[in-house]
Amino acid sequence: MEKLIIDATLNTPSVILDPEKNLFQFTGESRPENVRNFYIPVLEWLENYTSEVASQDKEHKSRAHEFHFNFEYFNSTSAKYILDLFKTLSNLHSEGINVLVYWHYEEDDEDMLEVGKEMSRMSKLTFDYIKTEV
Repeated sequence: MEKLIIDATLNTPSVILDPEKNLFQFTGESRPENVRNFYIPVLEWLENYTSEVASQDKEHKSRAHEFHFNFEYFNSTSAKYILDLFKTLSNLHSEGINVLVYWHYEEDDEDMLEVGKEMSRMSKLTFDYIKTEV
């Protein structure tokens, strides 16, 4: 499957979805002018990836698929689509695929930590929380 790479802008995060390198990450701020246009291709890629990986052998399913989320900020409209990302990852997990979610937050940003906990609860995925120094 082809990778999906979106470079960061002032209003959109960097997105790297590279199955060949097993590198899946979202980094930066998310407040695009048109949130739907930004996130729909990402969601479609993840849905296609779910279908592809679900059809593969047990060994490929069991390897860790690590997803890193390192948002500095996202607006409420982005939050809805980010939750949709986690729900798609939850579907991937329910297909027997080993999905690991890492939620990065700055040590002094308790709000971002709490948002991560809420996203974990709503998506029914277990997150690992990684505190980064400022």
